[in-house]
Amino acid sequence: MKLSQRVQQLAPSTTLAITAKANAMKKQGLDVIGLGAGEPDFNTPRHILDEAIDAMEKGYTKYTASGGILELKEAIAEKLERDNQLTYDPKTEITVTVGAKGALYNLFQVILDPGDEVIVPAPYWVSYIEQIKLAGGVPVVVEGAEENQFRITPAQLEAAVTEKTKAFILNSPSNPTGVLYPKEELDVLGKVAVDKDLLIVSDEIYEHLIYDPIDHVSIASLSPELYARTIVINGVSKTYAMTGWRIGYAAGPASIIRSMIDLDSHSTSNPTSVAQYAAIAALSGTQEPVYEMIAAFRERRDYVMERLKNMPAISCVRPNGAFYAFLNIEKLLTASGGNFENSDELSKALLEEELVAVVPGSAFGSDRHIRISYATSKMQLEKALDRLEKFFEKQDA
Repeated sequence: MKLSQRVQQLAPSTTLAITAKANAMKKQGLDVIGLGAGEPDFNTPRHILDEAIDAMEKGYTKYTASGGILELKEAIAEKLERDNQLTYDPKTEITVTVGAKGALYNLFQVILDPGDEVIVPAPYWVSYIEQIKLAGGVPVVVEGAEENQFRITPAQLEAAVTEKTKAFILNSPSNPTGVLYPKEELDVLGKVAVDKDLLIVSDEIYEHLIYDPIDHVSIASLSPELYARTIVINGVSKTYAMTGWRIGYAAGPASIIRSMIDLDSHSTSNPTSVAQYAAIAALSGTQEPVYEMIAAFRERRDYVMERLKNMPAISCVRPNGAFYAFLNIEKLLTASGGNFENSDELSKALLEEELVAVVPGSAFGSDRHIRISYATSKMQLEKALDRLEKFFEKQDA
């Protein structure tokens, strides 16, 4: 049976594939350490679990409105005003989706026509490219220089714009680099967007996971002009260790939000009812578990960076946030004498020889890197970094 052209061009998620392979090896009894997963290793906080249980006992287990229950949209509006100084009408300018990934997918479906271009800074999150293509759009990749901490410049953004450009993506803090855009750089990127009449897709899913004295700033908060052309994408997955609950949201112009809701009414129908009530508790309840998780991630980030300093075969830009380190393996590839041609081959060898699962940088638009996640216990990190160091030394000998 012939499949559609759009699905034939689709590349599967490398991060999910790596995690699945590592889990399969673990089931075979192998001592695999997974540094590939993009999710916190903490359980969802107790007060959020209790709210979900209470919702089930009250019978809140039926269909909801496609764009989410009003109580959750009001909690999202309060969060956006409190944390980001952004004001949205919860009835018309906010939609709740099946994860932030679902929000992005719906957004590209409603704003892109065939041939429309979207500027994607690289390194990029794995699904941006595929989602744009599935919507008939054309991803235009702009590489952020490592010496500029992978951040693209206004000149690069402007040079990439054509008459077909519809939008550009901003992910800060970034997956996979953990790098954050400071306010002054957002200001000048925003000026280009206004001058060139671009929509801005601001993926802010890691906004609270920051470990340095630098504030997250939503580009939508910088001016009325930027507010009017920005769609903020966020969710509860990373901040509240709720990846499996699948609750994301989008906030932006009412016409776009309405179209996203209409699309959901013919696809997912609605986000899971019980998860929506849990998300209210996450956004409106105590934030103490978040602070505890941030402190743990900061300690792990610092430990990883200290260990990496003693591995001369690789280098790494210090991440400001998220829970990833993006390791430059270019020197290692050269030193291997042709044993590894790219990040895929090196990642495969790491898994097979040292039982450490990482994600090849090719998934993020850079074959010179691998991504490791420090969203795992300190003990596991120590073991994994011992194995990485052993592997790197062997290749660099």
